[in-house]
Amino acid sequence: MKIHDLQPAEGSNKRKKRVGRGIGGAGGKTAGKGTKGQQSRGRGKVPVGFEGGQMPLFQRIPKLRGFNNPFRVEYQAINLDTIAESGLTEVSPELLYANGLVGKGALVKVLGRGTLSSAVTVRAHAFSASAKAAIEAAGGSAVELPSPYRVRPAAKGSAHQNR
Repeated sequence: MKIHDLQPAEGSNKRKKRVGRGIGGAGGKTAGKGTKGQQSRGRGKVPVGFEGGQMPLFQRIPKLRGFNNPFRVEYQAINLDTIAESGLTEVSPELLYANGLVGKGALVKVLGRGTLSSAVTVRAHAFSASAKAAIEAAGGSAVELPSPYRVRPAAKGSAHQNR
């Protein structure tokens, strides 16, 4: 057997239908595209979402509105009961991260749910009033850490004062 004797199995390779090659036979004249209209002409492609000239759906519905404040400061909340369960005598964002209670580099805010039975020194970026009172009532101390973000300077006066 030689390489020129090899043939594919019967029906495995089907020839491509050649359309638009004259009137005699299938695929002649309009080449299977029907008569007239956008899909019979040129590339025959209609863009996704095209509605025939009508205002498309994505333009008819209103745009999303809103505002994302770039100066928003987000804290990760830790409650007093979580601190009490951890058994730590000194609490800081680094220790909370090491114990898997907050994310890395998170700003921590202590909230007042739960009670403390022993004195604990808590270092955090923010405290609720009830949490601070509960920590100090248990004989501990609440140390507020400085914010890592620069505080925006206050406006130097309104436009009316600068005239």
